[in-house]
Amino acid sequence: MGFNDLLQTVGGWGRFQVLNTAMLLFPMILMASHNFLQNFTAAVPPHRCRIPKLDNDSVSFNLSNIATFIPVDDNLKSKSCIRFRNAELGLWNNVTSTNNTESCKDGWVYDRSIFISTIVTEWDLVCDLRKMRQVAQSIYMAGVLVGAFVLGNLSDRFGRKAILTGSYFVMAMSGTCVAFLPNFVAYCIFRCLCGMAFSGIVLNTISLCLEWTPSKGRTVIGTLFAYSFTCGQLLLAGLAYEIREWRWLQFTISAPYYVFFLTSWFVPESARWLIVKGHPSHALRNLQKVAWINGKKEEGEKLTEKALIAHMQSELSSIKQSHSLLDLFRTPGMRQITIFLMLVWFSTSFAFYGLGMDLQNFGISIFLLQLVFGSIDLPAKLGGAILMSCIGRRVTQSGSLILAGVALLCNAFLPQDLRIVRVVLAVFGKGFLASSFCCAYLYSSELFPTVIRQSGMGVVAMTARMGSMVAPLVLMLSEISPIFPPATYGVAAIISGIVAVFLSETCNLQLPDTIEEVEARSKGKAIHRIVPKEEVPLTQSQPQAQPSKRLLVETV
Repeated sequence: MGFNDLLQTVGGWGRFQVLNTAMLLFPMILMASHNFLQNFTAAVPPHRCRIPKLDNDSVSFNLSNIATFIPVDDNLKSKSCIRFRNAELGLWNNVTSTNNTESCKDGWVYDRSIFISTIVTEWDLVCDLRKMRQVAQSIYMAGVLVGAFVLGNLSDRFGRKAILTGSYFVMAMSGTCVAFLPNFVAYCIFRCLCGMAFSGIVLNTISLCLEWTPSKGRTVIGTLFAYSFTCGQLLLAGLAYEIREWRWLQFTISAPYYVFFLTSWFVPESARWLIVKGHPSHALRNLQKVAWINGKKEEGEKLTEKALIAHMQSELSSIKQSHSLLDLFRTPGMRQITIFLMLVWFSTSFAFYGLGMDLQNFGISIFLLQLVFGSIDLPAKLGGAILMSCIGRRVTQSGSLILAGVALLCNAFLPQDLRIVRVVLAVFGKGFLASSFCCAYLYSSELFPTVIRQSGMGVVAMTARMGSMVAPLVLMLSEISPIFPPATYGVAAIISGIVAVFLSETCNLQLPDTIEEVEARSKGKAIHRIVPKEEVPLTQSQPQAQPSKRLLVETV
């Protein structure tokens, strides 16, 4: 017995769950757009040094005689970061007579045939400043990391709904500010705030979805959650193709969060969290509303606060003790779960974003690649969802990571000119990583107990953001050898896939509510919850008799 029985009483999987899930997952669609936004807003178009006497607004990017002023490479393309000395004087003769070159003292000219403007063209993040675009993405991911650490803990204290609503507002404000900021430093600061809001939205969305869903529907919810992220990747490809100016693209994916901020007020707080935190009256009102929406109004009216407390006795006994992040490491079972999940999340995010943020490296249309990389998630996540139900979470999690790592390792050692083969392997690797992410959100939520679920999710999400923050920096190793980045991502994925084998299975098991339940499960013991079954019936359909002291021992 437990909260799952309360959900079944008020309708189980009904109209409320459908409406609540839709309201929560629709804002998630634009989350992927924010994560992969810099593929387009920070794209690096072809560029060369500016020649003041020749270049103006009416001059095309490629001049027929540009080799007179700018050295060319082996493919007869103008070099991007140097020019011949005295080229600014506009001398057409004897400019190449010396072998001396200099940096682009007068700025750069960009090919604007694909992108009208990006942060690279606006702030000249090329040549000596070329690493700043990767730094900007890492700063955004650092914000996601900080948000996961701070907001995960706060939502356990102040509620899922409050943090979710605040995160929507911060995303709307900081995202629209980014679109109008005048310099690169301000851009990085507000993008960091967007990253913090990202964590608040993602963590509380999945918790509110799962905690209002019966155990048999959790796999469906986890899959829909993952697909909302996939839809965001596909949407980004279309938006970026139509909107070629980075400021307008940034504004387009940020402004809708003002609307989401308003609609979030209609999302009910988790009744499970309310009961655990000692607010049974508020939980009762929410459950009765759910019962009414699900067509179970009469059953909802029969619920009482005493019934809620009786069916959540194990959770309520645990709130007498204070919980902190140290509880994730204090006991053997919790320590193993936390450390292993940290490795799984780090490697999944590390490889996922390292691969997804390097689209220009494949040498084909970036819009097409974004579409293909997003589309592969559709069969990958569906396959992951089916496997999670058929063979379990553990095998799905481990297998997805190992197969992704193998695909990335193979890609690392292929010649650069085999573009199609490299793209195919990258797409398969991206698909397996998407399946891993799909499994990780659901699997982790089922492994952590209710009393510290958000704190646990915050910690593992924090390690994931560490991976996504480091991933763009690893791409800089390609200047040494193009083998290093994909090989690094592949090895990390394989190692974490092996580690995932040692996690316990959670398929079709009820969510653990206390640390004691996690420890019992880790030792292979059945979980016994002592519930005063006869003392307070679930509903009051008959006149209440004298309280009985008989206890029912429930095995989960």
